[in-house]
Amino acid sequence: MRVLAVCATNFERARIALPEKVQTLLCGVGPVEAAARTAAALVGERYDLVLNIGIAGAFEGRAAIGESCVVAADFIELDRENGEALRLPPGDRLYPRAQSDPSLVEMLAASGIPQRTGVTVSRVTTAASTCERLSALGAEIESMEGFAVLRAAELAHVRALELRGISNLVGPRASETWNVAAAFAALADATHRLFASVEPT
Repeated sequence: MRVLAVCATNFERARIALPEKVQTLLCGVGPVEAAARTAAALVGERYDLVLNIGIAGAFEGRAAIGESCVVAADFIELDRENGEALRLPPGDRLYPRAQSDPSLVEMLAASGIPQRTGVTVSRVTTAASTCERLSALGAEIESMEGFAVLRAAELAHVRALELRGISNLVGPRASETWNVAAAFAALADATHRLFASVEPT
């Protein structure tokens, strides 16, 4: 299986051990960079799996610092500021949600990796009111690239998977809660479990 691992930063890539045959892509920070660079990579080469991997923040009470998770679904806000749906002309639609490959999600869940729902943002959440709003929408973890990578892979008809290590809590006290080492340790365990069943070629 040809695997493309997509990381946002060199900082993350340098701390994630991947099998030698896995190709890597630095997609940059934020959903626009992530979507554009992932899409470009998938035009140039044929892959069987896109793996978005890196650290993320968790909403309090939804996931713990120092755990890993497989993001079964990731969404982005495409609506009005007051929460009302956008009104589009007939025949047009929005695509605010993307999914990891269900069979791989189930395999990792069976191995003990918890499933989470992610939200992709273009700025880090620091306000309690934003935490409450996003949490009410079902967000359990927050990243800046997850939805973008999954959606780019979906449009290219390539299976995709999002794996995260939880490094911090999002919200007003986010800067006080970081534990990057624990996040990468948990992510290493999740990666090992994935590649025990998926053999890169």
